[in-house]
Amino acid sequence: MKKMSPKEIKRYVKIGLSLLLVVIIAILFISSMFVVKEGEYKVIRQFGEVVRIESEPGLNFRIPLLQSITTLPNKKLVYDVNEREINTLDKKRIIIDNYAIWEITDPALMIANARTEMGAEARMGEFIFSVIRSELGSMNYEEIINDEGSTRGDINQRITESVNSLLSRDEYGIQVDDVRIKRTDLPEENEQSIFNRMISERESQAQRYLSQGEAKKKRIIAQADREVTEMLSKANAEAEQIRAEGELQAAELYNNSFSQDTEFYQLYRTLESYKKTIDGETTIIIPQGSPYADVLLGYFE
Repeated sequence: MKKMSPKEIKRYVKIGLSLLLVVIIAILFISSMFVVKEGEYKVIRQFGEVVRIESEPGLNFRIPLLQSITTLPNKKLVYDVNEREINTLDKKRIIIDNYAIWEITDPALMIANARTEMGAEARMGEFIFSVIRSELGSMNYEEIINDEGSTRGDINQRITESVNSLLSRDEYGIQVDDVRIKRTDLPEENEQSIFNRMISERESQAQRYLSQGEAKKKRIIAQADREVTEMLSKANAEAEQIRAEGELQAAELYNNSFSQDTEFYQLYRTLESYKKTIDGETTIIIPQGSPYADVLLGYFE
């Protein structure tokens, strides 16, 4: 094998160093690049201090080795708050389970005051519990479970506004978009007694409604009976008047008719009297030759 001369060795060393330098430069160039994706912040730190924050999607550069990159979410986040126990105004213990929709609005402030995303959630959770305890602690249990009929407005909205006020005051660089109470439960040892009392109250209220309804029913029936009696009395009076007028008119007609033939009237009256005095067991003795006997026997002059 041919031995390389010092000049050739020197030339190969230069080539190797050049290639090494190119590789190092390429590595440094590649490592200086970073991509900001949709829905995230890129925080660039130098010696632990934040030097800039990139939020626009695209390709960006940093100083290799000197600057480091961390990522924070730039989108809506859900924080499921641990359920806690509070006391209402009427001294009832209830368990509250809620969640919050939140976002980072100023990463620099969040890093300066909360350090990390978990730290921001921890501070936010403390504020939410404090506000909920204050809000619900000033309300009775039935007001809480019947919030739709409350004159104080929506509980969730009031809590959201109060929590944002506290976060803004302490400059945490985050914002709560919505706080929602998922459920409000009674502790197991109190649940049955509360339900029994509520059932008793509802039954008492139902009985009161039934009593009021029964009283109203009786008033309506009495009023209807009174009106019917008045209507019947009025109708009977009008009927008596009409009947009297009819009988008067009938008497006048009879008088006018019978006055025209007195003998016929007497015959009619006699026949009418027979209807009342003669029945199937009546025996009539009529003298032979009397006009009535002649009529019955069919003898006519």
